Amino acid sequence: MDKIEKIDPLLQPKMRPLKRRRKVILITGASVGIGLALAKKLIKNDDYFLVLTARETSLFRFEDESIYEAKNIWLRDLDVLNHNQIKTTINEIIGKLGGVDILINNAGITDRSTVEDSSGIYRKVQMAVNYLAPFEIIGRVLSLMRKNKYGKIINISSAGGFMAMPTMSSYSASKFALEAASESLWYEMKPWNIHVTLIIPGFIDSKGFLNTTESNKCKSSTLDPTSTYHEHYKGMTRLISESMYSSISTNETIAIKICKIINMKDPPLRVYVTFDAWLFFWFRKILPPKIYHLIIYHFLPNIAKWGKQNYRK
Repeated sequence: MDKIEKIDPLLQPKMRPLKRRRKVILITGASVGIGLALAKKLIKNDDYFLVLTARETSLFRFEDESIYEAKNIWLRDLDVLNHNQIKTTINEIIGKLGGVDILINNAGITDRSTVEDSSGIYRKVQMAVNYLAPFEIIGRVLSLMRKNKYGKIINISSAGGFMAMPTMSSYSASKFALEAASESLWYEMKPWNIHVTLIIPGFIDSKGFLNTTESNKCKSSTLDPTSTYHEHYKGMTRLISESMYSSISTNETIAIKICKIINMKDPPLRVYVTFDAWLFFWFRKILPPKIYHLIIYHFLPNIAKWGKQNYRK
C-alpha cells in the first residue's frame, strides 16, 4: 500500500472566504446638511455601498467635499419630485446592486408662511417633498426588503412633526404626515424584520435655516412693518435663528447618532437626537394640552405686539 505523505498545513492552499455583499445604503438629499455629514462618516466603512443622491444643480457639492464615485460609491441625480427619476434610480439599484438594504430619506424643504399668507402651490410642494416623495421611494424598495426579510428605513423628521409653531404650518403638516405614516409602516413591516425609525432633531447649529422657501406675501410682510403679520415673522425669525446658532447639536453629532441606529439590531421607532426635541416631547406629554398651549403662546417672541398692526389696515 502506497504511503500517504502528510502535507505541511502551512503549505496547503488557503480557501478564500466567500465575499460578503456590501449593504446598500441609499441617502436622498445627500449633498447638504445631515445627509452630507452622514455620507462622510459612512464612506469610511467598507461594509457599505453608498448611493448618494442630490438634484442635478447640487451635484457639484459632492466634488466640493471631495466625494467622488468609487468602487463602493454612486453619485446620482435625483429630484424627489420627479417620479421617473425615482423609478429609474431604484430600478438601477435593484438591477445592479440587488436592492436597497438601508434607506435614509433625508431630502426635505422648509417653508415659512402664516396660513393666510401661504398659497396652494407652497402647501403642495411642502407635502410632496417632505411626505409624499419619501413614501414613494419606500414603496419601491419594500418588496425586495420583504423578500430578504431585512431592511432599515430611516426618515429624517423634526420636532415640528409633533409640535406646530406659528409661521410654519405647512412644514409642520408635512412632518406630522411623515410621522403618522412612518408609525403605520412600523407596524406593517414588523413581521419581515424591516425596521422603521424616525430621526427627530430640534434646533441644529446649521445654515439650513437660510435655505427656507417663502411665499411672496411672507417676504413682503417681513419687510413691511405695517403688515398684519410683520411681528409674527420678525419674532419667529429671531427665535429660530438664535436657537439654531446657540444649539450644541450639529449635523455631525446627529450623523453619529444615525450611524448607531444603522448598527442597532432592533432600533426604536422614534429617536430624539437633540436635547430640545427630547425636552419639548416630554413637556408636551406631561402637561395638560390647555396649559401646554398657553405656556408656548406666552413665551413666543414679542407676543404682546402680535396683531397690533391691524388697526392700520
